[in-house]
Amino acid sequence: MRLLISVIAAFCVSSHSHCFAFTIHGGSLARKQSLMAGRRHSSEGKLFISYESEEGDDKQMLETSESMTERNQSSSGDTEEQLENESSQVQLLATEEQVVTKVPPTSTQLLKQSSLDKLSGSKVLSVKTNEMVELSSFLKSGNDKSMLILGTYAADFNAIEYVQRLRFYLPELLAKGVNKIGLVLNCEAQAAKRLVDMLDLETDATSDNAVIELFVDPTGEAGRAFGVGRGWKPDDEETSPYLKLFGMLFGLGAWATLPAVIGGYIGNPFYGQPWIEDAIAVGQRKGRWPDNALELDDESGQVKVNKFKELPYVGGWERRPLELATLRLQNMVDISITNWKDLAPSQEALKAGVLTQLGGVVVIDCKSEKEIFRWRDPGICAVANFEDILKEISSRPDKRMR
Repeated sequence: MRLLISVIAAFCVSSHSHCFAFTIHGGSLARKQSLMAGRRHSSEGKLFISYESEEGDDKQMLETSESMTERNQSSSGDTEEQLENESSQVQLLATEEQVVTKVPPTSTQLLKQSSLDKLSGSKVLSVKTNEMVELSSFLKSGNDKSMLILGTYAADFNAIEYVQRLRFYLPELLAKGVNKIGLVLNCEAQAAKRLVDMLDLETDATSDNAVIELFVDPTGEAGRAFGVGRGWKPDDEETSPYLKLFGMLFGLGAWATLPAVIGGYIGNPFYGQPWIEDAIAVGQRKGRWPDNALELDDESGQVKVNKFKELPYVGGWERRPLELATLRLQNMVDISITNWKDLAPSQEALKAGVLTQLGGVVVIDCKSEKEIFRWRDPGICAVANFEDILKEISSRPDKRMR
């Protein structure tokens, strides 16, 4: 149950009876600003107060007695002439006229918006064609199901893992009808091509007849429209973005970071992640360190032995301890750090907050335009589980996940 806190601040000054009401609903400020204007009306001797509710319904007229007006007059020292002069500056509600303040959408209303609504009008740059593409139209243009991955900057753990997972699960996604796939990275075109090339992901910008369309959004505007997490202190322009990123490693503004990182070390005996072995193999074939976790066939490059499977007691787990941590070490040392100059965000992107911005995924049924799956990363390394995406497509195609 969401916490509902209502805070009403009333400011009444003698002849000026203005009250501004604010409602904090579920942690966000849904302003319900009702301007209550009241003045003594000379012909009837009444003080009228009117307000309009947030929905615009049930307009009510409240009436106070002549004595209240007189008490306010005496306490403030206002004369009858002063009241008449001031009445020209406010709208008297002696007739059917109302003082109305428009109320912006509440956070609850925004959360109820579909992903197509959120992404409507958001445009990203196609790396292949160098043309802008509107994302809601892109999602609806498939002939069965469409997927859009809103990644992070190119050197980021989340962006790297999204590319690695997408590479492994692409055949299964295609088999389930997801034949329109877009990958958005918060970087320049050259950095995007560099990343997908290092991770052996075929895209329309780097290979012929590729299914995946590669887009860039250097300042991350599309992700923010989708509602991705923005990390720690996103609106603080004085704090260094690198300090904010450091705080996120400990869970600040990204609560799932520590569980995701720790999970890479301890493994999981129940839920497998077969993409990890494939990604390590790609890294070893590219000469990335550590390079001794797998034994690869010299000719085909296929995995002959996974040494994590030979560990005592835990080698039979679905995800072995240290396996994912080893992959992330590869990613950090020989992708992020070694290629930082080519993959790092620009100064403009840093000012826009992409260093701490997280990612997300949405899958759409193109015919019904209903969401099949929606995810927003809750932390660093806490990206969408593609095993869950495949299960959701198969079992509950019209159910929203998040």
